[in-house]
Formats: sequence, structure tokens, C-alpha cells
Amino acid sequence: MTRITAWRRHPLARYAVLIFALALVGMAYTAFAQASQPADAALASGRVDDVAEGKALFEAHCGSCHGLNAQGTGTGPTLIGVGAAAVDFQVSTGRMPAADPGAQAPRKPQPQWVNEDAIRKLGAYVQSLGQGPTVPSAEQVDPKLGDAGKGGELFRANCIQCHNWAGAGGALTQGKYAPNLNESSPTQIYEAMITGPQAMPVFNDSTITPEEKRSMIAYITQVREQKDPGGFGLGRIGPVTEGLVAWIAGLTALVLSAIWITAKKRQKS
Repeated sequence: MTRITAWRRHPLARYAVLIFALALVGMAYTAFAQASQPADAALASGRVDDVAEGKALFEAHCGSCHGLNAQGTGTGPTLIGVGAAAVDFQVSTGRMPAADPGAQAPRKPQPQWVNEDAIRKLGAYVQSLGQGPTVPSAEQVDPKLGDAGKGGELFRANCIQCHNWAGAGGALTQGKYAPNLNESSPTQIYEAMITGPQAMPVFNDSTITPEEKRSMIAYITQVREQKDPGGFGLGRIGPVTEGLVAWIAGLTALVLSAIWITAKKRQKS
């Protein structure tokens, strides 16, 4: 029996072969992932050069909270795997960079350095760090291609509990809130559904299909363009506010009537 045959029959030989095979698979996967990242970034941004420029912007404006490698810190979460859609939503709405970290980042005016070009480059860099949702196309968010009736059914089933029937928003727990959707663009609404910012859950394509998301956008844009039948929407909060206003108005009318009747009787006497 040769030395090779003896080694093959050794009790530890099978474990050595298994470890070697796993090492080969790991190296192959790493090489493939590194090779595919530039392609993903190019898909998200349109230019591979955007990744390097986006990294420079990230280090200058975002690294202090999220870490220089986007690994996350005690102030900001990791951005590895969140995708370009999350960057586009957070930065285009002015929520990021955050001026004062709190329970929830509010929508606010963008700083001077933020523009479409800078947002695209930041998104390309974050997309290169790991797989994540990309920015939707113009066709995916076009309200004219959606069914507002179907979108209304989906909105009432999934969103009305937090955002109100008209997208006016509402209070949540621990200082958080569902924002008003009147200022959100169709792209931002779609990105919110696929990224789940703040306290919002993620509605991936297996939960709500891209066609259904587009129909929900059609409903939201249609409702906010409608005029209030009574002339005053009272914030579109709903029947509670309307009932309160009716109660106050009615009580005020009764008090004024009582004062007028009492004053008239005094004048006669």
C-alpha cells in the first residue's frame, strides 16, 4: 500500500477534503461578488466613475455618522445592502444628512451640495457595497399607467392605519409619526414602499407587486389633487375632527343664543 493510498484511508482525510472544497467555494464566491459590484453600480448610476465620486461625497458628508466604510456607528446604522433607492429617498427628501438625530428624521430643505448628480453618485457608491433596491424607472412610478381604484383598495388595506385615508399622516408611538404624503413625488412613494424608512414596513414585490405599487401611487396623487367638497378639509384627518368642529360650533351657537335671549329679556324688563 503506497503512502497516498494510506493517506486517503486515514480517518481525517474526508474532513480535509471537505475543508478544501469549502475554501475553494468561498474564494470563487468572493471573486464573483467583487467582479459583479462594479456592474451593479454602473446599473444604478449609469457610470462606473460615479462610485469613486460617490465615495468621496460619502466620506465628506455621511461618514461621521455611518462610518467611513458605511459599516455603521452608534449614531447611524450600516448602509451595506440598503441599495440606491434608500439613498435617493432619504437624501432627496432632505431627511439625510440629519441635522439633529432624534426619534425620526423630518423632511427638510436640502443642503446646497445636494443635487440630482450628487444623489446619483451617492446611490451608486452605496449600491456597490451590497445588493439592495435600485431607483425605480419612470414607467414604474407613472400614475397614468396605474389603476387608481385598485390602488385605493390596496392603500386602505395596507396604509390607512398610519397615513390616513387621504395620506395626511398621523402620530405613532415613541415620538414617531407617519408623514404627510402631499409633498412626496411618485418616485419617493415607490422608494418608501421598497425600503421601509423609519417605522414603515417594507413592501417587497412578493407582498405588493410593482403594478400594484403603481396603482397605489395613482390613488395617492389623485386624492391629493381633489378639492374638498365642503371647501375646508380640516386637515383631512377624518370624522373625529369633523365631529369636534361640529360640536364646538353647535355649543358656541347655543351659548350665543342663550346670551342673546337673556340680554333681550333684561331690556324688556
